[in-house]
Amino acid sequence: VNSKPCHCVYLMEFSEPGIFNYSTLLLSETRDALFVGAREAIFELSKKNVTVQWTVAEDPMLMCTLKGKSQERDCLNYIRVLQVIDDDRLYVCGTHAFQPQCDYLNLADFSLHGQPEDGRGKCPFDPSQSFTTVMVDGELYSGTAYNFLGSEPIISKYSPFQSLLRTEYSTSWLNEPSFVFADVIREGRNKAYGEDDKIYYFFTEVSVEYEFFGKLLIPRVARVCKGDLGGQRTLQKKWTSFLKAKLVCSMPELNFVFNVVHDIFILKESDWRDTVIYGVFTSQGNVGLSAVCAYNMTAVEDVFSKGKYMQKATVEQSHTKWVRYNGITPSPRPGACINNQMREQNISSSLHLPDKTLQFVRDHPLLEDPVLPMGNGPRLITKDVNYTQIVVERVRALDGNIYDIIFTGTDKGVLHKSVVYEEGVHTVEEIQLLKNSEPIKNLLLSSETQSLYAGSDSGVVQSPTAFCGRYSSCDGCVLARDPHCAWDRHTAACVNIVDAVGHQPGNLIQNLHGDADKCPSVSPPSVKDYHHVTVKPGSSVELRCLAPSNLAQVNWKSNKTALTEASRFHLIGEQGLLIYSVGQEDQGHYECWSVEWAPAARKNFTRLLAGYILTLDLPPTPPQQTGQITTTTTLSSKETSSTHAAEGNGKTDGAPLTSALAPPSFTTSVLFTNPPQADSSLTPPPSNTIKIQPRHHLPPSSSHNNSIALLLLFLLFFLLFLAALAYNCYMQYLPAPCLRMRAALLGSQKTVHKPEYRACEAGLIEGSGPDKVNVAEEPTQNGSQSTQNLRALRDTGYETEPECGNGQIPSKDDSPSQEKPFDVDCESQPIQFADADEPYC
Repeated sequence: VNSKPCHCVYLMEFSEPGIFNYSTLLLSETRDALFVGAREAIFELSKKNVTVQWTVAEDPMLMCTLKGKSQERDCLNYIRVLQVIDDDRLYVCGTHAFQPQCDYLNLADFSLHGQPEDGRGKCPFDPSQSFTTVMVDGELYSGTAYNFLGSEPIISKYSPFQSLLRTEYSTSWLNEPSFVFADVIREGRNKAYGEDDKIYYFFTEVSVEYEFFGKLLIPRVARVCKGDLGGQRTLQKKWTSFLKAKLVCSMPELNFVFNVVHDIFILKESDWRDTVIYGVFTSQGNVGLSAVCAYNMTAVEDVFSKGKYMQKATVEQSHTKWVRYNGITPSPRPGACINNQMREQNISSSLHLPDKTLQFVRDHPLLEDPVLPMGNGPRLITKDVNYTQIVVERVRALDGNIYDIIFTGTDKGVLHKSVVYEEGVHTVEEIQLLKNSEPIKNLLLSSETQSLYAGSDSGVVQSPTAFCGRYSSCDGCVLARDPHCAWDRHTAACVNIVDAVGHQPGNLIQNLHGDADKCPSVSPPSVKDYHHVTVKPGSSVELRCLAPSNLAQVNWKSNKTALTEASRFHLIGEQGLLIYSVGQEDQGHYECWSVEWAPAARKNFTRLLAGYILTLDLPPTPPQQTGQITTTTTLSSKETSSTHAAEGNGKTDGAPLTSALAPPSFTTSVLFTNPPQADSSLTPPPSNTIKIQPRHHLPPSSSHNNSIALLLLFLLFFLLFLAALAYNCYMQYLPAPCLRMRAALLGSQKTVHKPEYRACEAGLIEGSGPDKVNVAEEPTQNGSQSTQNLRALRDTGYETEPECGNGQIPSKDDSPSQEKPFDVDCESQPIQFADADEPYC
């Protein structure tokens, strides 16, 4: 079908053998180069494509291993900082075996200066620790850990003109932060109030306001002033302008909060008041939801300039540790940058601020008022996706309006492209950027080259910002609602409007509301253009069909009848239609239709995406004589496999098949494709047996014989169980009910010599003492008392020996030849204790 879109994506990938962790990226528009910081290597990807190695010496490596770190993983040099000093130099820092170092990189010959500096506070010790840096007018602003253990997080400024400036070591200032981003917001040329430029930090930290059973994470935005010099007496070499506030990204209607920020992108404008901050968030519980929230820069500035302060609570036994400060705020306002009003009071720098203001800001760095998102909710929410990176671009469409296009990277190496409209956000496409399913650790946008750069552990990928060539029809191009793309009537192709400068405006068709009425009419494809698919009976087949956009709905028809999920042996999925166990009734015409609602036109646009003709590949049936019995021919596994290897399981005619393109070997820049699924996937896998006769002539199934065998086996085990039960009952091994049954059937074989037994008891009583009990008499009403007396006389306190020769006591008249070796004459021997050496009764 001619309207089937092409899903080819052309990407450029860079990687070097043995080099990993390409997570630090720096884009230089002036030099038209991309600088990449990896593990023990720095690259410049441009026309020169040069590399510099920065490895760890033997002594730092040994010290690192002695501290318990892995020599192969931790004790290497991970490049974490790449910042521009001037046109000729870069400032680079690496972890350097848990001893951070920084150096200057000369761009002329692409070599290190060779005089490393201490990197503590500029670069993390641990490669897995969070950090952020930004270079502003030759001064490095960073947020990272200052010690080996990572227990001293700081936000600092390193300047060649003044000493180190940093935050306090206090949980009120920073409480286990995870830094994600930092950037400068210029006040602009028109400084009406004489305000200073400001640096904003974004991070997630453990809440200090509340105390629960677990640690509650809260996203923050902090601010410092570029001209801050610290205090004269209070807060010496510490920030006097440090304040922080809470970033809110939640769904109020569901009372659901996204409280972990992963990345921030600031969409800057010439006037800072038009600047918008975009951030990607997830929830602390990791429920599989990701959100994108946007914030006005004016809302952020209002919180820092007018918001209420918080102070530590004095109430005991409370989960709330900080409450609003309702006292008198000192003047000038604590945490404010130096402005014209302060200069009129002879306060020209932070060194001139009064101690009362400095003491207040040291004890009250947290603001109560939160920063709320635009629209009071997320711009975009996705399910089962974890966003890791975000960049945003503004594009002017053909209708003259400006649209924000959001690019988000996931932890599976996927790129999502979404467009912000007045009625909501629409995800245009989803591209697999990375070959491996790994997180995108860095994402950069080049507006000049219309390119995206994604960094990961395995390499760097360059991608265009628009994939207009994917759409091969006017309907597909317009209904995609991509501000980058428009349909060119003259070339009959979907083109990028940025590259279509020379095209006549009247020839371009674009409608971001989804109205494709202006597209030229196209005759529907005829049946002869359908794909012919031939499969063997009983096999499964998949008919491919992809939705042209995320707003389109795909419907299937079989012989002009709509298919649903409840249809026989049919499974409708995202990739197409899967038919199980193809039979005679499944043959015919299959059509895949796209239905998309256009709000502007107030109607549905329907078009045919794919058409198939499904037939069965029946083997020739030999002629049969009248009255001849039909038999089943079953091939062995070896014959079947060889037959299928020669024949294949299915045949396709009509449209040519495309095979997957294997990516070539990479050197510095490599072109590879993410090709569409080949039509050869329509053919099902071979089956093991071939049956070539109608179903009513099939011989009896072997399952019936298996059932009979199982029944006979069960009867055999049941008979064995009955035999074992009877034997144990006969041998008196079973309890009383069985013994009674045995006695009733066979009679008791146990003979008790009552006279001899009673004589033995009488002898026991006589030998026990002067009191004697006549046991020869039948028990009377005092029988119970006599029985108790008898038991008392016979009880020795031990039960380890049988009594009276197994219950049979020989009489005195018995001949000695009948006596057993251990029989005892109870009348002639006195009774003994059980632990005596002589035998006893």
